[in-house]
Amino acid sequence: MKGVAVASADSFPPPPPRGHVLLAPDRFPGALTAAEVARHLAVGLRRARPDVPLVELPVADGGDGTVDAAVAAGWRRVEVEVCGPTGRLVNARFALNGRNAVVELAEASGLRRLPDGRPRPLVASSVGAGQLLGHAVRLGARRIVLGLGGGACTDGGAGLVQGLGGRLLDALGKDLPPGGAALRSLHALDLRGLPDMSGIQVVVAGDSAGPLLGRGGAAAVDGPRRGASRDEVRLLDAGLRRWADLAEAASRRAARDLPGAGTSGGVGFAALTFLGATIEPGASLMLDLLGFAEKARGAHLVVTGEGTLDTRSLRGTTPIGVARAAARAGAPVIAVAGQRGLTGERLRKARIQAVYALADIEPDPVRRVRRAGPLLEELTVAIADEWLPPAAS
Repeated sequence: MKGVAVASADSFPPPPPRGHVLLAPDRFPGALTAAEVARHLAVGLRRARPDVPLVELPVADGGDGTVDAAVAAGWRRVEVEVCGPTGRLVNARFALNGRNAVVELAEASGLRRLPDGRPRPLVASSVGAGQLLGHAVRLGARRIVLGLGGGACTDGGAGLVQGLGGRLLDALGKDLPPGGAALRSLHALDLRGLPDMSGIQVVVAGDSAGPLLGRGGAAAVDGPRRGASRDEVRLLDAGLRRWADLAEAASRRAARDLPGAGTSGGVGFAALTFLGATIEPGASLMLDLLGFAEKARGAHLVVTGEGTLDTRSLRGTTPIGVARAAARAGAPVIAVAGQRGLTGERLRKARIQAVYALADIEPDPVRRVRRAGPLLEELTVAIADEWLPPAAS
């Protein structure tokens, strides 16, 4: 099977096999984690070209798999019991490397943590993510990367503050129940239990989404994705407005209209308001954190990928970030994907020279997901033939 080449072989001649091949894919949602994608690529390439050295570096952009990517790069995995999005206890992980930590919203408060997978848009909470942050601080982390993809809640990060030790009180001085709907009854904040965050840098790995409130805000954008009806979206937006009024008064920071405040159901707002966080594009941030530039130096090929490579990928998903970083290191890039929607000029501008898609060898989507691993190994035959000529005997 041939890859979709951006230009002719004369325009992009594969270099001689003198360097290593860097495998830096993201996950294939619903089929394989990033580490599994890298592993299957490695199995196939070792079978096809046993003489070529391989380096596996699964990557992520702040969503599901961000902690796993850090662990695969050599960070220490820390597992703790925290509250899931509906209050049920779950075992969640974060990654630690000296005074650096990676904390993932999806680990504790993600859609995959919902019991039976059923959305709870009004009551789902980010409290577990706050508990994970608190554990990282207690273990000495002084720079925390907070991945905000894959969350199940639209609570403006109120649960994050509760998980860190803050209290949200109603008019009778009682603690509010979790979730975005309860925020309409918020009367006061008690922040005396929050840890001292001075000297701790928090960086959000995610896209700069819209504001917290209104038509382009967290409830309107993320609420329906988390199962909220039109009436529930209005209810959630009213709760977030009440939360913003009291949170900004308590912190003396106006953050509701900042880019990124609406990220992941408004959890970005709490990070900006109470943690003094900055927001950076998730893919490039994680590549820097995992030492991609050093690992790409001297590579004669970089292989990246994700489940679907299409025009939405151009907004800055992991493969696009990998391709740009690899270009700076002088290494050519090809991609693997379940499906592809980018060809020709768009691929060339993205610095990706060819794409190899599972859909080209398995058109049935159900079998494609079920057999994603073996199909990736099959793709490596074409990759090896086109980009890794055998060593001269």
